[in-house]
Amino acid sequence: MSLMFGKARTCNIVTVPEHEPSECNIVILGAMGSGKSALTVKFLTKRFISEYDPNLEDTYSSEEVVDQQPVLVKVMDTADQDGPVNCERYLGWANAFIIVYSIDNRNSFDACQQYLETVTLYSKGLQPEAPVILLGNKVDMERYRQVSKADGAALALRFGCLFFEVSACLDFLSVQHIFHEAVREVRRETERSVRPLFISEDKSAISLSSAPPLTTCYKELPTPATAKLVTVKSSRAQSKRRAPTLTLLKGFKIF
Repeated sequence: MSLMFGKARTCNIVTVPEHEPSECNIVILGAMGSGKSALTVKFLTKRFISEYDPNLEDTYSSEEVVDQQPVLVKVMDTADQDGPVNCERYLGWANAFIIVYSIDNRNSFDACQQYLETVTLYSKGLQPEAPVILLGNKVDMERYRQVSKADGAALALRFGCLFFEVSACLDFLSVQHIFHEAVREVRRETERSVRPLFISEDKSAISLSSAPPLTTCYKELPTPATAKLVTVKSSRAQSKRRAPTLTLLKGFKIF
């Protein structure tokens, strides 16, 4: 606190983190048959899986670079049988949610609303909030479409989340973009939750009538402090980036 002309000035400083989170936990939710596992493995291996165990639930990791910043992406591929049940296992763990439906299955789209309501209710008031992406899968089945793109966009607008449509069996870059966009949203939410630096001043009025009479006062100003120049030598460790590894459990058939 510094004193200047009788007014107290208080500085409240909030420290801003210097580095982005090094990990991002993403949970994949959706009805059975919507293609959650196919999307997960497409992102991790660039391959499409046509057969998998619908009862298998596991978490996978992949070292990614998003916007020139490395991040360890952890993906939980859930296996809910009857909608959101026992949600505690992933609600507190997740940094972001991707809720998947199949565009050729109206029931899978209707199930998304239950997941959106559950996640929104949990995330309300959290700082930072966990971003949500609504994802329509299997655009390669366009001729069998039961859910229009407008319906998907309207549901996403209702819950205030992002909306995309992709196909797990087609372009890898489109699938990768979804996961990377989830990481970006987590970073944005983290930045929003940090209060900026601000300065507040005590604006209490000073009554001139009650103030003591002014007197001439001469005081020698303090000698400016001598600054020291400190040279810091830093060395950057050279290391080679290890290629991400993935272990597929039984029940997956790679094509």
